Amino acid sequence: MEYFIGVMIYFFARCILSGFYTVDQNERAVKTIFGRAQRIDGQRTSQHPMSTHLSPDEGKRYDFPMVQAIGPGLHFKLPWEQVYKVSIATETMNMAFDPESPRSNRNGTVLDAVTRDQLNIGLTGQIRYRVSESNLYAYLFGIKTPITHVMGYFVSVLREKIANYESNKSTGKENAMSIGDTHISETISINDLRKNLRDINDMMIQDCRGSEARYGIILDASLITGIDPPPEVDSALAAINTAYNNVSSEISLAKASADQTIVLSKRAVEIEMLKVQAEVEPLNAMASQLRALKSMGAEVLPNFVRNVKMGLFKKAKKVILSK
Repeated sequence: MEYFIGVMIYFFARCILSGFYTVDQNERAVKTIFGRAQRIDGQRTSQHPMSTHLSPDEGKRYDFPMVQAIGPGLHFKLPWEQVYKVSIATETMNMAFDPESPRSNRNGTVLDAVTRDQLNIGLTGQIRYRVSESNLYAYLFGIKTPITHVMGYFVSVLREKIANYESNKSTGKENAMSIGDTHISETISINDLRKNLRDINDMMIQDCRGSEARYGIILDASLITGIDPPPEVDSALAAINTAYNNVSSEISLAKASADQTIVLSKRAVEIEMLKVQAEVEPLNAMASQLRALKSMGAEVLPNFVRNVKMGLFKKAKKVILSK
């Protein structure tokens, strides 16, 4: 009897008391039964919109089953069941951090890359990421260390983007040598990169959308904050930029002066035209009046001329008549 009571107490403590668990608000959980995750029947990631960002070959390779995500609250599990909890809160990580080798990339602070003109530069910044609630299987069971994979994926995409990046102005879609519209120093790749940091960050988010289907991690933001050349070329680059800035300033001033001269010339022509019109208008009015008088009869116009002469004689102090 005592043995039976002991078994019942053990069963109660092992199966009932230890079977309760909680899931926080910023967590999701997946339950496995004898090592197999509870799946959603007939649903796989290849059928989810997240797979649209993968190529056909990648879609077959990263085709994971979709599992039931347990939300916040108090839950119960049986002894042969196991619960895996995952935080879905957004986290920030230095983009130069290597989970497998923390000392690399200058102790995880600066990421090296090469520009299209073979200049070695250092990138600083962060990435924001979170675990995908729709692809918990890939994060928990599909990949051993998903954060390592996603960081390697992000770094490879970033280095490829830096090595081949050219803005619209640099590719010839706009005149890259036109001072005032496009700065001449944009022909230097690092200047082009610095000026278009926001564009690069946006493109990184677009190009890394496949990480959710691959690794179960969503990249929310790429925050590249600094692009620095090697110290040995920094001073030379600064001198080049200074020279280009001076050239740009002089050409801009010359262009402004020329534009002002053209505007003043147009205004002078308009003024002279108005003066001519002001002189011609009374003559045109008088000609119209004379034509109207002539049309009234043969005697009307001579009488009008005689009356005008008499008025002029009254105003004149001296009149000289020819014989």
